[in-house]
Amino acid sequence: MAYTSIDLFAGAGGLSASLEEAGWRTLAAVEIDRDAVQTLRSNRAAGRLRGCNVVHADIRDVRGGDLLPEGTRLDLLAGGPPCQPFSSAGRMKGLDDPRGQLFKEFVRIAAETRPRFILFENVAGLVTAKGAHGDVGGILREIQSEFENLGYACRFDLLNAADFGAAQRRVRLYMIAAYKETPPHFPLPSHCRDGSQSLSPWRTLGQFLAAQRAPDAADVVRPKGRRVAELMALKPGTGLRSVGLVEANRPSGHWGYRQDCFVADLTVPSRTIRAASTPDWLRTSQADLRRLTWRECAGLQGFPTDWVFDGRSLASRFRQIGNAVQGDIGRAIGRELFAAAHSVGRGNGKSVGWPSCFSKRVRYTEMEEITNGAHRRAAREKLNGKSAEMVG
Repeated sequence: MAYTSIDLFAGAGGLSASLEEAGWRTLAAVEIDRDAVQTLRSNRAAGRLRGCNVVHADIRDVRGGDLLPEGTRLDLLAGGPPCQPFSSAGRMKGLDDPRGQLFKEFVRIAAETRPRFILFENVAGLVTAKGAHGDVGGILREIQSEFENLGYACRFDLLNAADFGAAQRRVRLYMIAAYKETPPHFPLPSHCRDGSQSLSPWRTLGQFLAAQRAPDAADVVRPKGRRVAELMALKPGTGLRSVGLVEANRPSGHWGYRQDCFVADLTVPSRTIRAASTPDWLRTSQADLRRLTWRECAGLQGFPTDWVFDGRSLASRFRQIGNAVQGDIGRAIGRELFAAAHSVGRGNGKSVGWPSCFSKRVRYTEMEEITNGAHRRAAREKLNGKSAEMVG
């Protein structure tokens, strides 16, 4: 039996592709980015996502009834609203960023289509994102409340794609919700860091690359000038240090690694693939350095090897790839939901409590805010004052 799904904020189709491979039939995929829409349409023309209605529109202009053929029941509504407002790689403006409000459109379309299941994906930073009243974790509590008000019971967790066979350490927040029944469990991991009992060890970046064809010369980027010596001097798994942010409990600076100058460690899964055209550097020999190519990043993101990417620029391809839901974990969750779709709904229809890792993150963030919050706000106000003087 074919179970139906709709993919909101579909991007280049990472989640749609993985759900299709898990047995789901995607009725519609909604996306606002022109290049990503063309990517979806090109893959549909190539035989993927058959029958999928690719909708190029702002989600705020879309109505649930427009996505469902007349008389069709929707089994799964899936998607990941824009993560930039809650990502540590961005400015983390949360609800102050208009994109941070788009989860409400997800809720609205759920109300209009009434699927049996909902799959929601976002960055781990959403766990501790502040609500309208400044409460840590407030946005996630609001999201849960919105779905519960529609009759959906929710289950949340943080899952690492490396635990499901990906050669990438990518931790994301997932929510499974079910209408008036207990939501299905998340899939059990198939891999772990060192391997134990019945679990396989993580798949390393080196193993992944060994299974790939040689990259096209046109896709290879190598360092130039002084950057060659700087990168060659680094130990794999480290990068050039960024400027430290001085905080109350870090007088010497809260430094990190510059995202565009990190040398990958081939003995572990890759770091999270970002939406930038500056992925990690690979030291393929004692004298050779190059960046991960966009095709390799697509493979690490779990896209099918024949998936087509359209776009006006190379940066567009990297953006589409980095913003996608990772495919290995998408397939694992898709299979779990597909199995649940075969069963009769059971349970009391109440949400499952947050996992302990959520509570730990919230408590840590609350304590960190007490220690550094005032200091950060003062530094931000000082910086804004200097910016205003320069404009004046």
